[in-house]
Amino acid sequence: MHLAAVRAEFPDYHARPVAPFGDPYPGLLIVGLAPGMHGANRTGRPFTGDYAGVLLYDTLHHYGFGSQAAAVAADDGLVLKGCRITNAVKCLPPENKPLPAEIRECNGYLRTELEALQPGTAILALGTVAHQAVLRALDIRLADFPFAHGASHDIDERTRLFDSYHCSRYNTNTRRLTPEMFRKVFAAIRQYIDRPVAAE
Repeated sequence: MHLAAVRAEFPDYHARPVAPFGDPYPGLLIVGLAPGMHGANRTGRPFTGDYAGVLLYDTLHHYGFGSQAAAVAADDGLVLKGCRITNAVKCLPPENKPLPAEIRECNGYLRTELEALQPGTAILALGTVAHQAVLRALDIRLADFPFAHGASHDIDERTRLFDSYHCSRYNTNTRRLTPEMFRKVFAAIRQYIDRPVAAE
């Protein structure tokens, strides 16, 4: 009902579930919250065409994960290298605020995405909701790995979970999240991905 109303008001918008974007076999999987009204919900690609994507795609480009520093449309030629972006909630939620039921409903899709990851993959959760969605999809108690910006958690021998505040307009405008803070998280991720792997 909600997306049908959005499509009626904005007939040119994607206004459907937003599929993951990027490398199908990534070294880094980024988990966001949900499509933004005038971003992914409009363009059909995660973090594309809205403010939250500005810092994200610039940072991805800086660390060699993206072919360009900006994402404005699904056909803008951007290619992700070794990186994939998805969301905890696949559709635009009412008032841009996912309800617990929506998060639970979409968790099975996230579980499937996580099960397909290769050993040694890094996961970046953007915000507490994404962090908790990852843990639920992995059948891990939330209390075992509390969210904290800049934290990292070894889930098992094949997965490390990194945390960052979400790159939303609110967080960046209030400087709860600065570009320097965000880049520090990505520097740790790049170091983890590029680490030498001991021969067995």
